[in-house]
Amino acid sequence: MSIYEKYEAVIGLEVHTQLSTKSKAYASDSTEYGVLPNTNVSVISLGHPGTLPKSNKRVIEYAVRLGLAVKSQIREVNEYARKNYFYADLPKGYQITQDKTPICTGGYITIKQDDGTEKNINITRIHMEEDAGKSIHDIDPSDTLIDLNRAGVALLEIVSEPELRSGEEAYKYLTEVRKLVRYLDICDGNMEEGSMRCDANVSVRLKGATEFGKRTETKNMNSIRNVQRAIEYEVKRQIEAIENGETISQDTRSFDAVAGTTFVLRSKEMANDYRYFPEPDLQPVIVTEEYIAKVKSTLPPLPNDLFKKYTALGLSAYDAGVLTDSKEIALFFEDIIANTKNVKSASNWLTVQVKAYLNDNALHISDFKVPAERIAQLVDFIDTGKASHTIAIQKIFPKMLEEPTKTPAQIAEENNWIQESDSSALTEFAKQAIAKFPDKVAAYKAGNANLLGLFMGEMMKLSKGKADPKMANELVKKLLDE
Repeated sequence: MSIYEKYEAVIGLEVHTQLSTKSKAYASDSTEYGVLPNTNVSVISLGHPGTLPKSNKRVIEYAVRLGLAVKSQIREVNEYARKNYFYADLPKGYQITQDKTPICTGGYITIKQDDGTEKNINITRIHMEEDAGKSIHDIDPSDTLIDLNRAGVALLEIVSEPELRSGEEAYKYLTEVRKLVRYLDICDGNMEEGSMRCDANVSVRLKGATEFGKRTETKNMNSIRNVQRAIEYEVKRQIEAIENGETISQDTRSFDAVAGTTFVLRSKEMANDYRYFPEPDLQPVIVTEEYIAKVKSTLPPLPNDLFKKYTALGLSAYDAGVLTDSKEIALFFEDIIANTKNVKSASNWLTVQVKAYLNDNALHISDFKVPAERIAQLVDFIDTGKASHTIAIQKIFPKMLEEPTKTPAQIAEENNWIQESDSSALTEFAKQAIAKFPDKVAAYKAGNANLLGLFMGEMMKLSKGKADPKMANELVKKLLDE
């Protein structure tokens, strides 16, 4: 047994989701991304004396949406607190947050293991707070620059229980969190823009032990993959340190994505370092049962529910995963299967032909001009024998892209692409195909069954590709066997 196999990792994640509100958490400043530095600021977000914050109603709504989606308990009386610390990009010297009264407690997020089983990662709390500004270290060679546009932007912090056991599980958990906030339309989940950030608390302990080891907190990771890499490095580093007789320090660390290593930023702060106290300028927010019910009525279908629905309808876990990876794709698929019963064929058309067209043309599904109902009609048009799958892919579908208002039936009829299913016409084509190759007929009758494809190919030529392949195959075989 290697030294690494003796230990297990204990990982908890703190995910900061930047909410897609138009104004900040406690001020009316714009939250537009990418504008000139220090333009989305005001005396309120800068904390000037005599100014008063005001709660953003949308932040409360988004917190309730997320709480409902992960099956949390939602608190009725929500008090705000000040988290005090000095940093150059924190203009007020404190953040408005929630301390002892988080708006959501409990709940879970489900991850799917490689063997197909599911694991629920329990949530400790979700609370509302505001973001700090941004320190920029790579523009000026000698000075750190400060952009306060982000200061005061609304956040929800999702704190998991320390139930993750590997970097891979953390990757899957973050993927599900990002998917969920996108489905809920509360955050765009773009880690590279900083709108979803993650701090990883990592410790290790001997397998079978019940007490936690000393943990470190790793910050400043700008992708889900880098979170996984940082955790894997940190687990290995801690195990090797313990095996070498060293003591793990409870540090705050950062991740160097180029080197693939973590390094110390500062010693870890404890809760009492922040001198939490109740926010004196904001009244508690009351979240009633009636309000929760109202928000619940607006929730979209959620990815895990749709995944289970699609696998129950007979789709593979892979197909269901592809369909639910994006909310827009999932809702488009919902519209397709509302109009056809052939779920598997509908899935294939969306995940293969439609997505290939979108990828080739660098388009989003929202740019796709063909209505979902038309894709359903195409599925049924093939199923009823009106068009072969080949003609549908090569001719009808491309024409639908050009004329999205027309039905597949209209397009096929206008272009004489309707599949030939008349047995008398097909019999005539079959006779002509057989008569063209008398020597091949003799070879077929002598036992060379592979020649059936030759006659089928000739028959499809004669019918200009419109012969029903199944009927054509049966007729050719019947005539050859006589």
